[in-house]
Formats: sequence, C-alpha cells, structure tokens
Amino acid sequence: MRTGFYPGSFDPITFGHLDVIARAARLVDKLVIGIGTHGSKQGLLSPEERLALVRTVAKPVAEHAGLKIDVVTFSGLTVEAAKSAKANVIIRGLRDASDFDYEVQMAQMNGALTPEVETVFLAASPATRMISSSLVKQIGKMGGDTSLFLPDEAQAALKAALNHKN
Repeated sequence: MRTGFYPGSFDPITFGHLDVIARAARLVDKLVIGIGTHGSKQGLLSPEERLALVRTVAKPVAEHAGLKIDVVTFSGLTVEAAKSAKANVIIRGLRDASDFDYEVQMAQMNGALTPEVETVFLAASPATRMISSSLVKQIGKMGGDTSLFLPDEAQAALKAALNHKN
C-alpha cells in the first residue's frame, strides 16, 4: 500500500491545499495530512481548529477519490512524522521557483535522514498557483474578500479568528 504524507501548517487550509490533496489522492492508496504545530511558529488558528477544519474540507475530496485520508498533528521533524504515519512518500506542493529551491533542499535533507521515504513534488495548478495562507491571512486582516482562495468553512474560521484577535 502506498501511503502519502502531506505536511503543512494549513493556517488556514486553502483551495491550493485542496488541489494538492485531490491530485495526491490519484497517486497514493492512503493520504495522511500532517498539521505542523511547531512551537516557534504561532498560527492564527489553533492546532485543534486546523485539525477540525482540514478534516471537514478534505472529507469530500477523499469521498470523491475513494481514498482514506487521516489528519494528524505533529511537532517534530516531517520525516519522523511521515515514518510514524507509515508513509513511503512525502507530498509537497510547488507554486514557483522559490518554492522549488527550498523544497529540493528540504527533500535532500529528509532523504539523507530517512532514505526509505521519497519526496514527490506536485506543481500548483494555474488556478491555485498564487494562493498562500500568509497572503490570504493578510487579505483577511485588511478586510478583503478571501472567497477566491478559501473554502467557506475556512473563510468562517479565518473571520472568527481575526475577530477574536481584535
């Protein structure tokens, strides 16, 4: 069985993330989405909120693909979380050349640490290439419309988090 591990902060989950999840679903038999909860990187949404949100918005993708998707949190090394999930491949999305340079370096480091886990890069689809969670959060903070970038549930969670912070 091919198990993929798709790590990220998912703060919040975007249409770009969902695009990668849907495309990864065609490559693996099971997909584990790993929500990083590193202490040095404080998210706008709590780990619990992100976990519930990712489970909710990824469920229709999983059902459509006939794929089992698990959602977990992790705080250590991505390769260790991938091993814990019994994954043999790490899935990473690439938006542009700067993502590529960083991700290749990370994949090589991960490969040195855990050679049995391969990294696969999925290029962003044209419709989602410009989407990043940090830019979406900035748009939301400035009162802009995030509906082009986020599922309804993620928009609601972002608005609630931003209202709570103010």
